[in-house]
Amino acid sequence: MTEVIRVLLVDDDPLVCAGLRLMLRGAADIEVVGEAADGADVPDAVQRLRPDVVLMDIRMPYLDGIAATRALAARKGPSVIVLTTFDADATVLDALRAGAAGFLVKHTPPEKIVEAVRQAAAGEPVLSPGVARSLITHVATGADSRTLRARERFGKLSEREQEVARAVAEGLSNAEIAERLYLSVGAVKVHISSSLAKLGLANRIQLAVLAHDAVAE
Repeated sequence: MTEVIRVLLVDDDPLVCAGLRLMLRGAADIEVVGEAADGADVPDAVQRLRPDVVLMDIRMPYLDGIAATRALAARKGPSVIVLTTFDADATVLDALRAGAAGFLVKHTPPEKIVEAVRQAAAGEPVLSPGVARSLITHVATGADSRTLRARERFGKLSEREQEVARAVAEGLSNAEIAERLYLSVGAVKVHISSSLAKLGLANRIQLAVLAHDAVAE
């Protein structure tokens, strides 16, 4: 029997929540377990409902989605997909640095949102192609203090861990990284887990962002 993925919707627009609930209802392996109208309500909702994935809006009345995501990541909470109408570069980077497992715009096709929930529940990164391009463009615009800090942190990793992290930043799967670096998939997972622990990161998306920042010219 397929394990059901529990989803919490966080958005201050009831119509958006209703649309997402209807959209996800068609997937037999996904259950919407609740809703929250503001980021400030998220910790309590997560504690009560135990979701596997949170679909998080950014702009909300009291506590925005980026701050709420950062708080969940600090507590090693459920995977967060930031789902918003805004896809500006700075917003994307802020969300991913806060610990989001992915970032999708609200006009993403329904089937893509459903698949994104499954990916996030499985611990895989979730980035639409447009968002991925924005990420790469943003971090390639020149070295600054952020880049220097990233390089200092990146230097804490072993040479092999850095190679794996750079491959993660290219969007390669564990199997693709293993093939490129002549490693087993298990070894790739170990290197990623070790890197996350050394750097105090929540997920591979944050590792990818750090790797991008560290190699920016």
